[in-house]
Amino acid sequence: MRIYEGSPRQNYEEVLRSIGAFLDQRGMKEILLVEAPDGFVVQGLVVESASQGVWSEHLGKQSKETFTFLDDDIARFMEEGHARRDSHQQAVTWGQVGYYEQAFRVVGRYVDEQKPRDVFFFEQDGAFVIRLLMASQTGSRHVIAEFTRDEVESLIAAAPDLRDKPPKPLHGA
Repeated sequence: MRIYEGSPRQNYEEVLRSIGAFLDQRGMKEILLVEAPDGFVVQGLVVESASQGVWSEHLGKQSKETFTFLDDDIARFMEEGHARRDSHQQAVTWGQVGYYEQAFRVVGRYVDEQKPRDVFFFEQDGAFVIRLLMASQTGSRHVIAEFTRDEVESLIAAAPDLRDKPPKPLHGA
């Protein structure tokens, strides 16, 4: 995913999309994602269901889970996602894809447009706060961006129209 050691990551749109698909499968919420030199650390809340009593009353206990995904794990997730989407037996449309796969894809597209050195973001009530480490002429600096829940949903709705179109170039690039 990196052309060479220390270089910026390539294709956040697909990388984050594949992580989002994993999160959808786990049923995770309120996500924290930190890019590391060799992958990502992802933390989120999950509800563990438990049965109790003869009537199988379901009680849920919320807990925090943390995963470390190395670049090889991400590559495997991406291959699995491509296979799932390309499968003729499981014609998956954009509307059938889980929320985090969609949201992380559109956030990843924004990140690709910015060309950061690394990414840190967290979710709070459906909004995403993103911190990007950007290279500049005087060194590196962090840039903060926020996507409200409504903005994320708007980007998700517009995503099919952007498919196969390259990201917009940065101003002055």
